[in-house]
Parts: sequence; structure tokens; C-alpha cells
Amino acid sequence: MTMACHDLHAATVLALLCGLASAGGLFAATLLPHWRLQRLYSPNRNDRNVSVADGLWTRCVRLEGRSECALTDAGWYRTLDQPDLRVLQFALPLALLLASSATLLCLMGMCNAACSSKIPNVNLVKCLVNTAGCHLVSGTLYLLSAALAFTPSLWVVFHTAELNRRYSASWSLGVALYLALGSAAGLLLTSALLFLWYCACKSLPSPFWQPLSSYPESIQTFGSAPYSRRSRLSTLEIDIPVVPQQVA
Repeated sequence: MTMACHDLHAATVLALLCGLASAGGLFAATLLPHWRLQRLYSPNRNDRNVSVADGLWTRCVRLEGRSECALTDAGWYRTLDQPDLRVLQFALPLALLLASSATLLCLMGMCNAACSSKIPNVNLVKCLVNTAGCHLVSGTLYLLSAALAFTPSLWVVFHTAELNRRYSASWSLGVALYLALGSAAGLLLTSALLFLWYCACKSLPSPFWQPLSSYPESIQTFGSAPYSRRSRLSTLEIDIPVVPQQVA
């Protein structure tokens, strides 16, 4: 049993909410200066230990026991010498842009499904927004965004382990990394929901890549369907009784 593609479904609503939450988490992870933490221990017991938090745009230096930054390097994004964080400076904004575009497309498809008429004007059929096509493109953009966010974030994990192996074990992963990985998983889940909706919604004869129409097929062929000869002559086929004339 196939679903009606021109109706709203729980899968598309859940995908929109999951996409919004994942895009918000990705935005927060981009701004947070807590991607990698380094603890600097002092041999002097009278001195406080120092922790350095590396972000994508700023670096924050904190004293042990304090939550506020004692020193903030606002020009850190120009002098960043760590390759994994440098890649994230370009990958995360691009992933956020793709996720925002995908969310907008998904919202357009849902608004078209909810607000459009079930019987559209035949002359305006080619100008209508294709609901299933919007969801298909949106799912593709969500998948690309998840790949752009997940791959360099995973590189941070391996690079931090390499730093701890080469030098002293003083580096640890920050909260921004876990937020980015969770947002990437949410984007991947959103893409899977939209693709599953598309596969369940599409009709069997149509190829997987072909977008579906947002209205019944009978409406598309209504204006161009030719009438049969029988239907054209049906109004003329009237039985008229013939009265024979009597011969005088």
C-alpha cells in the first residue's frame, strides 16, 4: 500500500524537526571554543594549573577552578596551525549552509502539501512546487551536510589521540566535538527518514531518481485525454420513431 505523496506524514514532520535540531547543534558547535582542551600542569604547588581550550575562531585560557577565560585570543582563526581544526573552519560553515538549505526545501515541500489544492488548475500544473521532489533534494543535501560535518570531526578524534601518543597525555576532546558528531548523526537520520518516505511514497513503475507529482495522475491526463467517437455521438443517437404513411 503506497502513501499519498500530496499529503503530510509523520515521517516528513519528524524529519523537519530533526533537521532543525541538528542544524542548531551544528551552529552551536561552530561557535563554541571547546574543540580540544590542553591541561598545563605546573611543578610548583603554589601555582594554579592552566587549561587551554582551542576553538575554530578563538582560543581561551582558563585558570584551574575558574569558568571564565583569563585570556582570550581573538585572532586565533588567523594563526591556527592545527590542520584538523583548519579544515573544520571551512567544512562546518559549508555543512551548516547545506543543512539550512535542506531544511528550507523540506519546509517548502510540506507547505505545498498542506496548503495546495487537491484539484489544481490544469493550466498551472507545470508551475506547481513538487512536494516529493523537494523532499528528495532535501534528503540529498542533508546527506552531504552530514558527510561534511562528520569526516573532519572524526579526524579531530584521531589527531588528538596522535598528540597524546607523541607527547604527554595532556589533550582531551571538547564538548563542541561531541555536539558536532551528534549533529552529524542527526542529519544522517533526517536524510534516511526522507529517503525512506520517498521510497514508500513513490509508485512502483517510476524510477527511483524521478520526482513524483504532487497531485493524482488522473488530473494530469484530464485535459489532454481524447474523447471516444462513441462519446461524441452519444448525444446524437436518439431513437426517432418512424410512422409509415398510408397509401390512399
